[in-house]
Amino acid sequence: MLRRTFLTIVAAGLAGCRTMTAPPSAFENQLIEPYRLDSGDRLRITVFEQASLTNTYTVDQSGHVSLPLIGSVGARGRTTQELAGTIAGALKRGFLRDPDVSVEVDAYRPFFIMGEVRAPGQYVFVTGLTVQTAVAIAGGFTPRAFEDLVQITRQLNGEVLTGSVPLTDPVRPGDVLTVRQRLF
Repeated sequence: MLRRTFLTIVAAGLAGCRTMTAPPSAFENQLIEPYRLDSGDRLRITVFEQASLTNTYTVDQSGHVSLPLIGSVGARGRTTQELAGTIAGALKRGFLRDPDVSVEVDAYRPFFIMGEVRAPGQYVFVTGLTVQTAVAIAGGFTPRAFEDLVQITRQLNGEVLTGSVPLTDPVRPGDVLTVRQRLF
């Protein structure tokens, strides 16, 4: 009877490991595509020879940046080059003759980590971040952590995707990492 109970627990544990879903192929595709802006990104927008328009702006919750003269401009889902073109076009309509606009990311939106780490929470994103370094930033694994795979939830093109990835996979701004508890 004890052996049967043990085998049932082991089978349940293995079944639990199987429910970890593989990352969608869109995760890999995103790594070669240009970065897309979203809420929380802080941008350095430079309008050359226009010091009053050059400043640091944050993409708000609705996905917009608000600039003098032209007001709110949609930034969510755009690249920095696309946003620069949109701003230049808006400034050209009645404000500046030939605006030269540059947009660069000053600070990326944060990533989040929860579950079996010592200090779950929101953290500043840095370029080159992997799942392993994100776990280290959060104080490392707890003794109960499942350390082989971490679940990442990521928003891509308005769709929320979730998959389990190894510790060597890259983390993107805005990702939510979940470290699961091991069953035994």
